[in-house]
Amino acid sequence: MKKLVLAEKPSVGKDIARVLKCNQKHNGYYEGQDYIVTWALGHLVTLSGPGQYDMKYENWHLEDLPIIPDHFLTMVIPQSSKQYRTVKAQMLRKDVSGIIIATDAGREGELVARWILQKVKPKKPLERLWISSVTDGGIKKGFESLKPAKAYEGLFRAAVARAEGDWVVGINGTRALTTKHNTPLSCGRVQTPTLALIAQRDEQIRNFRPKKYYGLEGSYQGLAFHLLIKDQEKTTFDEKLLDEIKSKLELETRVKSITKKNKNKKAQNLYDLTSLQKDAFDRFGYSPKFTLDLMQKLYEYHKALTYPRTDSKYLTEDIYPTLKDRLRVIQGDPYRAVAHRLIKSPIKKSKAYINDAKVSDHHAIIPTESPVNVQDFSYDERRIYDLVVGRFLENLMADYTYAETKVEIESAGYVLVAKGHQVIDPGFRELSTEVRKDQNLPMFKEGQILKLNAYNKTQGETSPPSLFNQGSLLTAMENPGKFMAGSQDLKKVLEKTGGLGTVATRGDIIEKLFNTQVIELKGKAIHITKKGRQLLQVAPEALKSPKLTAEWELKLDQIANNKLSADAFVNEMKAYTRQIVEQIKGSSQTFKHDNVSTTPCPECGKKMLLREGRHGQSLVCPDRNCNHRISLSRVTNARCPECKKKLVLRGSGPDKVFTCKCGFKEKLSTFEKKKKEGLKKGGKKDFIQYKKQQEKEAKAQSEKNNPFAALGQLKIDK
Repeated sequence: MKKLVLAEKPSVGKDIARVLKCNQKHNGYYEGQDYIVTWALGHLVTLSGPGQYDMKYENWHLEDLPIIPDHFLTMVIPQSSKQYRTVKAQMLRKDVSGIIIATDAGREGELVARWILQKVKPKKPLERLWISSVTDGGIKKGFESLKPAKAYEGLFRAAVARAEGDWVVGINGTRALTTKHNTPLSCGRVQTPTLALIAQRDEQIRNFRPKKYYGLEGSYQGLAFHLLIKDQEKTTFDEKLLDEIKSKLELETRVKSITKKNKNKKAQNLYDLTSLQKDAFDRFGYSPKFTLDLMQKLYEYHKALTYPRTDSKYLTEDIYPTLKDRLRVIQGDPYRAVAHRLIKSPIKKSKAYINDAKVSDHHAIIPTESPVNVQDFSYDERRIYDLVVGRFLENLMADYTYAETKVEIESAGYVLVAKGHQVIDPGFRELSTEVRKDQNLPMFKEGQILKLNAYNKTQGETSPPSLFNQGSLLTAMENPGKFMAGSQDLKKVLEKTGGLGTVATRGDIIEKLFNTQVIELKGKAIHITKKGRQLLQVAPEALKSPKLTAEWELKLDQIANNKLSADAFVNEMKAYTRQIVEQIKGSSQTFKHDNVSTTPCPECGKKMLLREGRHGQSLVCPDRNCNHRISLSRVTNARCPECKKKLVLRGSGPDKVFTCKCGFKEKLSTFEKKKKEGLKKGGKKDFIQYKKQQEKEAKAQSEKNNPFAALGQLKIDK
């Protein structure tokens, strides 16, 4: 008899099959003496669409809402039905005695497997593989300590409750807004509050009024002593107060005290996904989704880093014995030299990076024990790998240690202070450029009389909060309580539940907001569009608050820990959905398009909307029942022969023209003519080759007509 192993993706299935010696490759699975390994393709089964409950829901009508099933149905995703049939056939084999769930170790991974099992109904014993790395060692260790699948049923119920709740709120809210205002409007429990955060930040900046603040410095031989105005504060908004103090100060002062303390600074926490995405954006401009894609490649394909979808910045005790093995495989300068140095001595064990109580499903992102060749990484993958390796090493290195000297001087009862800084041990900052240079103070003695050169008033202005970028928005989604007004109770709930969305979904949420054109980028800053502002005006108030998702996550956690009924939660979401649909139906708000063109729709005559998308520009009828579309321009795969960028095809009919930002233009008719004259495909390669040939022939003709060209062929004796 054999056991069937169900992985989430083909790449992970292949790795597990190799470790379990399943060497017979078949279509959609591997087989060995003791195991069969197959896989999903992400989700193979999902919740059914509204049309599966009643055909009338295939069309969107406001009067049909809300759509609230008594019992939710699931369906096999048509695009991956072939693999589903393969998985089903293996599960039902008579020689399969049990099934091991080996999908990703988390809420969504549990959902992937359990929905398939619910559909197939194999009625065989279930076990669970729960691992944080897909290295050979990690897989072997996981199979040596398989868990009973029953222990994860609470996690599955929480995953189903989350999916059903999102279905009922998202589908009804989106359909209600769209049909009420006759324009595509998407809303949801995470994306709408996230949009509200962006709008709130815009409002804060718009209403911000700068305030001037003032300070005072006393100069002595190039050293600045800062006046302490009140409670160690060095600035004040009260200019009159500062002028009054200045008038009392004398240039002759006395050294009141000299204190010297050794201080140390610890490395930043190990990376979880959100902090890694934020650093990748700040340093390299990578979007959160792009960083996650790179991490998945480093995790699944290269086996270089541990599981990326984690919200923990700590390791568990059982990882400590593996640290030196992880150090041995680190490559790349300057990391390799530091890693080898750390191996030679005992590694400090510290609560700063090892804390079982602060790890939920997965520990922080760190290197695996698997040997890697950094030469196989892409440029972007190497950057992410270096970030993780650098942070990992910093946590194992010594603290940054320095001596701080503080000198206080006194005049007319007021105190001015200057500080010096001397590095004792750079510690972990050896790997960065953050080490502060020594700032040595002159030798002073308590009671010494100092005559200052002058007193100088300083001033500045308070700054407004910055616009969100994709990095800072992640931080706001993780800690929305810091960026919003509201009760302290709500803020505590948000802090406890990890904010808006999960580490795995935040990047996708931001992408969705861009794709639905409610936010846009200007440089690196995120701006809410007019469509986004109007969406917030017409959306129900409750849907704009992060309170809903905070309460959800709290309850989903209770469901996962068997402290709350999933049915009770879903019924609550159904009642909430009825409420928001009624609010939308009864709303007197109207939606006004800001992108109306002068072009009438050829089908219904309404003024068409000008849409800018990633793939070009188009005119779209605002009436959803018509939805006529005219393409004005589209980005093609043809490359510009001048600068090699993708060409844009503009216009319609025979007047279409290839254009490029560099100024290159080519009529489509001319392009087609070139194809007829000899180009086989007329694709981008042929087009560029043809252009190069033209340039080569022109150059040859130019040299032929040059009377001095022959001089280049002459041999000159030296």
